[in-house]
Amino acid sequence: MKKVLQLEEAAQFLLGVFLFSKLEFPWWYFPAFLLLPDLSMLGYLGGNRIGAGVYNFFHHKALAVAIGAVGMYMSMPLLMLAGIILYAHSAMDRGLGYGLKYSTGFQDTHLGKIGKHESQG
Repeated sequence: MKKVLQLEEAAQFLLGVFLFSKLEFPWWYFPAFLLLPDLSMLGYLGGNRIGAGVYNFFHHKALAVAIGAVGMYMSMPLLMLAGIILYAHSAMDRGLGYGLKYSTGFQDTHLGKIGKHESQG
């Protein structure tokens, strides 16, 4: 099942690349901005609860879709770009095993503990 979910996230990441290609921004914007949502990890300076909340807010695909849709509706390419970057970044993270965070710590995610592999005994 894990591989199926990773493939699904890879497809969503590729959707983000495709949607970006429909915008009129230079190609290098995509890789340059792709990791910006991880600045939300700075929320952990306020502790695990605040950090998880801030991180999850900026890694929630519904937020990404909403921002992109508002950008499309209002013909605002920068908002469309922001939505696409948030969406692609979230898909990339989930595909790599970095899920939404629990308030118990950065490594505790809805996909399991970061760094803990099934083969460990």
